Amino acid sequence: MLRNRNNGELRLSNVNEKVTLVGWVSKKRNLGSLVFIDLRDRWGITQIILEESSFPIVKDIKSEYIIQVTGTVQAKEVPNKKLKTGEIEVLAEDIKIINTAALPPFLIQDDTDALEDTRLKYRYLDLRRPIMQEYMMNRAKITKACHNFLDRNEFVEVETPILCLSTPEGARDYLVPSRTRPGSFYALPQSPQLFKQLLMVGGMERYYQVARCFRDEDLRADRQPDFTQIDVEASFMDMDDILTLGEGLVKEIFKEAKGMDIPTPFRRLTYDYCIDTYGSDKPDTRFGLELHNITHILSKSSAEFYQNAKTIRCIVVPGVASSTSRKVQDNLDLTAKKFGIGKFGFFKYLNGKLESSLLKFVNEELQEQLIKELGLKENDLVIVGQGNRMRVTACLGALRCEYGRSLNLYDPKSYDFLWVVEFPLFDHDEETNTVSPSHHPFTKPLDRDVHLLKDHPEKVYAAAYDIVINGYEAGGGSLRIYDQEEQKQIFEILGFSEEEIQAKFGFFVNALKYGVPPHGGFALGLDRMAMLINHTDNIKDVIAFPKNLSAVCPMSLAPMPVDKQQLDDLFIELKKGE
Repeated sequence: MLRNRNNGELRLSNVNEKVTLVGWVSKKRNLGSLVFIDLRDRWGITQIILEESSFPIVKDIKSEYIIQVTGTVQAKEVPNKKLKTGEIEVLAEDIKIINTAALPPFLIQDDTDALEDTRLKYRYLDLRRPIMQEYMMNRAKITKACHNFLDRNEFVEVETPILCLSTPEGARDYLVPSRTRPGSFYALPQSPQLFKQLLMVGGMERYYQVARCFRDEDLRADRQPDFTQIDVEASFMDMDDILTLGEGLVKEIFKEAKGMDIPTPFRRLTYDYCIDTYGSDKPDTRFGLELHNITHILSKSSAEFYQNAKTIRCIVVPGVASSTSRKVQDNLDLTAKKFGIGKFGFFKYLNGKLESSLLKFVNEELQEQLIKELGLKENDLVIVGQGNRMRVTACLGALRCEYGRSLNLYDPKSYDFLWVVEFPLFDHDEETNTVSPSHHPFTKPLDRDVHLLKDHPEKVYAAAYDIVINGYEAGGGSLRIYDQEEQKQIFEILGFSEEEIQAKFGFFVNALKYGVPPHGGFALGLDRMAMLINHTDNIKDVIAFPKNLSAVCPMSLAPMPVDKQQLDDLFIELKKGE
């Protein structure tokens, strides 16, 4: 037997026991005649103590060697409170080298200064770090909690195809060429959306799946090209039923993976309220700095850019007016330009009055209205944006989050849960006066708005909902269209011809003819949920073998060219790059 104990379980109660341990050498310290070795495995670290003269082999042992140690547990003279096993050590009686190791490119410990690309290139070494193993184990707890909760609530786990039809679902598909049907392609699923709805048509009533999803889109810190979601769909449930189910699932996840008993039900905020108050449809509400609509005040100023603005919004940042220099304002203006709203206006409330280069446009009466409306206090900074509602609110919402972090306005270890409901059914392009699905074309409109579909689709809201945790969209879903005439109307509004509908959705549209139950569902992002529970802001930390921001795996170097024979088998000819 290679071991009879692991390196995280020995305590004072085990003193005088003879044990056999295995693991990686985390650290070796030579203190004269005594040698101390920190032996690491998945469960923790145990300190080994031995006399160098008794074990000549110890001179050959280096970091990350795998060794086997047999010895007796004894109490430490000076306990190490940082380790779970810090009150004991093992006095070695026999040591064997199981395998050697090259010098690692970085230290295998929680605190590392290794660049992310280096960590990803040697991911198998990065995964040895205790913090990374904790991340992976917490992720496993989340998955287990989902299985337990959904199984207990009579949901059936069903796997859906990975090779499927390319259908428009919002992002670019990853395509897979077919060898047996030259010129034809499968698509990797962006989500199991159509399949889970067809399972409802098939009478499964309650389905779930730990589903792999694929989207060919630009990456960021909380996004990967291939990701995992906890996918849930149910028949004969209304929105309240589904939101209650989702809350119960999240509650169980945090109980099992974090040991937290979070309160339910979660707050429900409408999309419009979130946009107008926080500048985001996924607001972090652990702190204030809400947006204010001051159009009715500054539109009366003598400044044409305020008079002609569609909307004028602001945030009030406390305690920073006196330290906000011209350089800081210029940097903030760069943020404004990124969002397409030109420049910010700045008002400082110092010594009981407003200070700003804009005061020449704002008379004393309007100044007093601003002070009263915003409840200004000494040293407050007012940052004003004007223009298109969505651009202005998004820009101020981004600044709100930056100031929330930099001013420590909330506890980063805290959690805040809410639902955002009543999303627009369509995204409306004002320049072309066209609409596209805000979510996907199978989302049910709110019953109260169905009468607006024909003439004012841009005013229709959806029976859609997102669960938001600490400013991250942790999941979302909707009620689905189950009436074939209503689905046909949505396709017509989106400009699909009958030929396009049959080509892209024919199998699904045909299924709507056969008694489809009312149904809806949601999906939780497993990767993002693991990121939140582990208090990291980088989704790559909780994925075993992630891609970088170029969608490349630095370890395997995928994607890579393939040989000509493989391409010939698929009837593919590559175009020369320009």
